[in-house]
Amino acid sequence: MVVMIYYYYFSIAIALLSIIVIFLVTTTSRLIKKRPPGPWGLPIIGNLLQYDSTNVHVCLSNLSKKYGPLMYMKLASLPIIVISSARFAKEALKDNDVAFSGRPISSSLSRLSYDYLDISLSPYNDYWREMKKLIVIRLFSHQQVTSFRHAREDEVSRMIEEVSQQAKSTDQLVNLSKAAMSFSSCFISRVTLGKSFDETGFRKTRFQKLLQEIQAMKLVPFVGDYYPLLGWIDRLSGKISQLDKVIQDMDVFLQQLVDEHLSPNRPDYMDGDFLDILFQLREEPSSSVHIDFDNIKALLINIYVAGTDPTAATITWVMTALIKNPSALEKAQEEIRGLVGKKGRVDEDDIDKLPYLKAVVKETLRFYPPAPLLPKATTTRCNLNGYEIEPKTLVFVNLWDIGRDPEYWENPNEFLPERFLNSNIDFKGHDFGLLPFGSGRRRCPGFSLGIAQVELAIANLLYSFDWKLPHGVTEDDIDIDTEPGAVVHKKNALCLMAKCYM
Repeated sequence: MVVMIYYYYFSIAIALLSIIVIFLVTTTSRLIKKRPPGPWGLPIIGNLLQYDSTNVHVCLSNLSKKYGPLMYMKLASLPIIVISSARFAKEALKDNDVAFSGRPISSSLSRLSYDYLDISLSPYNDYWREMKKLIVIRLFSHQQVTSFRHAREDEVSRMIEEVSQQAKSTDQLVNLSKAAMSFSSCFISRVTLGKSFDETGFRKTRFQKLLQEIQAMKLVPFVGDYYPLLGWIDRLSGKISQLDKVIQDMDVFLQQLVDEHLSPNRPDYMDGDFLDILFQLREEPSSSVHIDFDNIKALLINIYVAGTDPTAATITWVMTALIKNPSALEKAQEEIRGLVGKKGRVDEDDIDKLPYLKAVVKETLRFYPPAPLLPKATTTRCNLNGYEIEPKTLVFVNLWDIGRDPEYWENPNEFLPERFLNSNIDFKGHDFGLLPFGSGRRRCPGFSLGIAQVELAIANLLYSFDWKLPHGVTEDDIDIDTEPGAVVHKKNALCLMAKCYM
C-alpha cells in the first residue's frame, strides 16, 4: 500500500516535471524563433567571451558575416541587437524611429551626465525633446554656425602656421594627429568658453585631462550594469570611488568656469559663446524646460567632447586616406590650388566650390567613420524584419560595416571619392548607407559645426603644403589600427613630411 502511494506521488511529480520541461523548451524555442540569428552563448555570461572590447566594431562585423546583418547577442543579462546593413538600418532608424530612440543606461553614464541631464545620453522623453529643440535653435542653427566663421578661420590659420614652422625643419616630421587635436580643442574651447587653449595659462588647466578621464571611465566595465544584483562588487573593487572622484573633480572645474562667466567683470570675448547662451536660456521665463547649473555642466561636457574628438579623428583619417591614395591626394590639391590661386589661404567662401574636396570628406566618413558604432536602446517592443525586439534591448548600428555594405556600395572596400561626384548621397541622415552623425530624432545636432571645421582644415592643409611619406615608408606601411573608444582615433600618430607650397 505504501509502495503504491509513493509510486502514485512519484508519477504525479514526473508528470508535472515533464509538463514544466516541455513548457520551458517550447517557450524557449518560440522566443529563439522570434529573435534574429546569432552566436550561442554560455549560461550567465552569454557572449562575453566572443566580445572584443578593444576593437568592438570589427569584432561585431566578423560575427555578422557569419550570422547575418541583423544579429542577436547577449552580454551577461543584456540583450543586444547588431545592425550591419543599410537596409536594416533604414527599417530601424526610419520605419521604427521612436522605438529605437532610446540610449543605453549604465551607472557610469548616469553619473557622468549629471543623471542624464545632457542630450547625448538622456533617455527619449519630454525633457530630451524640449532640450534638443532649444539646443538646435540657439546653439547649432545655420546662423549660429556661420557666426563662428572668424574663429574657424583664425584657428585654421594658427594650425597652418604651426605646421609651417615644423615643415621648415628638413629633418622634422609633422605630427598631423597632434595638429588636428590641437586645432579642434582650440576652436571648440573658443566658441564654448570664449577663449582658446593656446591663450596664456589656459592650456595648463585640467580641463583636457579631466575630459580624458571621463572618456576613460566610459570604457570601464561595471559589474552592476551586467548583473544588477552584484553592483556591490563595483563599490568593493573601488570603481565607484574612482568614478565619483573624476565626477567631483570635473564638477569643481566646471563650477569655476560658470563663476567666471557670471562675474560682472568678465571680458567681452565671452559674450555670445555657448556657455553665455546657456545662461541666457536659464534666465528666460518662457523656456519650455527648467535649466539649472547641473544642466549647463552636463551640456558643456557634451558639446566639448562631441566637438573635439570626432573632428580631430576625422581630419586625421582624411589625411591618412589621402596619403595612402596618391591619385586622390593629387586631384584634391589640383582642385583647391586651381580655385584659390595665389590668394594664400582657403576661406569659407571657397568651400562650396570644391566638389572633390567634399567628396573626399564623405568617402572618408564612409570608409573610416570616427564613431563606428551608433549606440541605441529600444523604448518599446517592436518588429524588425519579422523578428520581435524586446524593449530595453541594447542596439549597435555598425556604421563601419554599413559603409562597406556591398548591397549599397559598389566596390565598397576601395577608397573612391569619385563615387560622390554627381551623387545626391549625403551624411545628413537620409541615406542609410552613410550615417556618421546618426539619423532621425537622435541625429547629432552639431554635425554642421563639425563638418565646417573639417572641410576648412583639410582644404588649407592640402593647399598650403605638399605632403610626402617619410623616407623609406610606403603607402602600405601606413597602418589603420585604432585605439579603443566610442570615437576611434588612429592608434599610431600620422607623421608626414610637409613642404610649404608658397
